[in-house]
Amino acid sequence: MPVVAFFDTKPYDRQPMTAAGADKGLSFRFHDFRLSAETAATAAAVPAVCGFVNDRLDRSCLEILAAAGVRHVAMRCAGTNNVDLAAAAELGLVVTRVPAYSPHAVAEHTVALVLTLNRRIHRAFNRVREQNFSLAGLVGFDLYGKTCGIVGTGRIGRVAAEIFRGFGMRVVAHDPVPAAGWAEAHGVDYLPFEDLLGTSDIVSLHLPLTPETHHLLNAETVPQLKPGGMVVNTSRGKLIDTTAVIEALKAGRLGGLAIDVYEEEEGIFFEDLSDRVLQDDELSRLLVFPNVLVTAHQAFLTREALAEIARVTVENVTRLARGEPPLEGTLVA
Repeated sequence: MPVVAFFDTKPYDRQPMTAAGADKGLSFRFHDFRLSAETAATAAAVPAVCGFVNDRLDRSCLEILAAAGVRHVAMRCAGTNNVDLAAAAELGLVVTRVPAYSPHAVAEHTVALVLTLNRRIHRAFNRVREQNFSLAGLVGFDLYGKTCGIVGTGRIGRVAAEIFRGFGMRVVAHDPVPAAGWAEAHGVDYLPFEDLLGTSDIVSLHLPLTPETHHLLNAETVPQLKPGGMVVNTSRGKLIDTTAVIEALKAGRLGGLAIDVYEEEEGIFFEDLSDRVLQDDELSRLLVFPNVLVTAHQAFLTREALAEIARVTVENVTRLARGEPPLEGTLVA
């Protein structure tokens, strides 16, 4: 019976994975710690491992996995920027991913962040629980008639754009490969990146992390944002230079920041640190701004998305164990 070692798992991961593999003849070994060079030896004699967004599959880790007999690395996420794909290919390791588990889950969370931050729902909720029914400091703005800039029009970006259009917003977009037919059908205008920043009341990031997109919003581009505008990021934390954004918030140039991802989230997100002092000074600084909203990488967290992640992951493990190719579009190395 093929064994799969799952790393960085929580109860909400394990239940759908177990259900998806119920009739596949697989044996699951769940670990709550992350996969890295320090923990890779725990996968000895296991043909497949399953990693997540904050696991560190660098060359050292992959060498240990390969020497231990691992042949398949199944990432239960879309991004593989934390995997040394060149090293994996050299070592004969097959790497798969889940490219599209639920664009609706992430897009809807994006809109939820915008609505919550704009109308101060989180602050109002806390006030009312303390019997403070004052409305002071809770003024937002109508989305209707405003401009939303979608940076990256892949599956998630397109769904988000369509939802924002439903609010009566003007939607503009930027992407190295424009989806012209979709844009025409949905009334979306493509703009150069600089023009999008300067005209958008809300800028929403929906890009993979690549060398070209690393710190896309930085000390040079953040000042190009429309004064008082809002930035939303549910994609990859390293798209934003946190230092530059903090400076813009302190100066009052940035009207709001809503993030579900953070560039140094490893070891913080997905963990309960409520009884400790947070060691990340920049995240600590972000959390004190009244116009900043942070959620801990939960945009994917719907029943439908978890079920699809489990289905694709288990199917690929099963196929490769039988010597068959993985599902179309999931092979990355």
